[in-house]
Amino acid sequence: MSKDGMTYAPKGKPNPVVKEGEFQIAAATLDHGHIYGMCNGLIEAGATLKWVYDSDPIKVAEFVEKFQSVQIADSLEQILNDEAIKLVAAAAIPSERSALGIKVMTAGKDYFTDKTPFTTLSQLEETRSVVGKTGRKYMVYFSERLHVESAVFAGDLIADGAIGRVIQVTGFGPHRLNASSRPEWFFNKEQYGGILCDIGSHQIEQFLHYTGCSDAEVLHSKIANYNNPEYPELEDYGDATLKGNNGATHFFRVDWFTPDGLSAWGDGRTFITGTEGTIELRKYIDVARDEQGDHLYLVNKEGEQHFELSGKVGFPFFGQLIMDCIHRTENAMTQAHAFKAAELCLQAQEEATVISSKAEVLK
Repeated sequence: MSKDGMTYAPKGKPNPVVKEGEFQIAAATLDHGHIYGMCNGLIEAGATLKWVYDSDPIKVAEFVEKFQSVQIADSLEQILNDEAIKLVAAAAIPSERSALGIKVMTAGKDYFTDKTPFTTLSQLEETRSVVGKTGRKYMVYFSERLHVESAVFAGDLIADGAIGRVIQVTGFGPHRLNASSRPEWFFNKEQYGGILCDIGSHQIEQFLHYTGCSDAEVLHSKIANYNNPEYPELEDYGDATLKGNNGATHFFRVDWFTPDGLSAWGDGRTFITGTEGTIELRKYIDVARDEQGDHLYLVNKEGEQHFELSGKVGFPFFGQLIMDCIHRTENAMTQAHAFKAAELCLQAQEEATVISSKAEVLK
């Protein structure tokens, strides 16, 4: 397991849903390391990675080292003008993701962006309009559910009724800061959007998925910069409470306080309470017991069970997304779901109470 969440790029077993060359994709803008996980998932599902483009030749060279058969495009337009390309995967600076997506969709291609998909509600509304006009997809890489086998299996258990009706989800999403390795935009709030908008988006998306909510209300949210005064626009802590339109509730906490001694980049956990049982996910590590992630603990009327799921479940989202793009279906994720998760994290960010810094508290 990597010690840096920015380089988290899981690899699974190849499970192609299409033949070689049948579904061609491109990678454009390589500002976040999640682009590697996005491309890994699509290639394992059978996609053919034809092009890569970024204005920074160093990023392109690093990408080509990992995906050696890819061709280097001279411009974004070269990709957009290639009729063979069906989908563009991108990990732009967060504030630039919507504008890029609009270009891609207007060119008649589907778009797959890293989270967070937007940094403002106005971007969301503009993109929603473009999706309506073009009929193209604006899909989001919510990796903490889509690219984590224990999280995938939890969804399967819930769908099978293993814990009854889900009534509450609690999520913890700590990350390691690694400030010296971060790009300048990472510390500029206008560009990264805020902690609830950014890594909080994973948590809200999981809540909607596991509870089956189509909408929710942000009851309370708060943000803080507790320990990084040298980066005044960084929020190193955030949490929020939501109530879904089916009555289910949600609390999550995200932060940049992963201890140096942890062998993973974050001890991500999810607790799911149902009317007939509970699920706990220990996604990336089982602290002090097992450095291998993907542990799931299930308790219901049948007893207590522990599942070790690494390498056993796979990542079905990517194959489903490819087939959705081909058949214009919505089995991987509905557009309404992706947009609602984005909308709620933006609302939580916008409405958040700012907690006093450590320096102010000590006064």
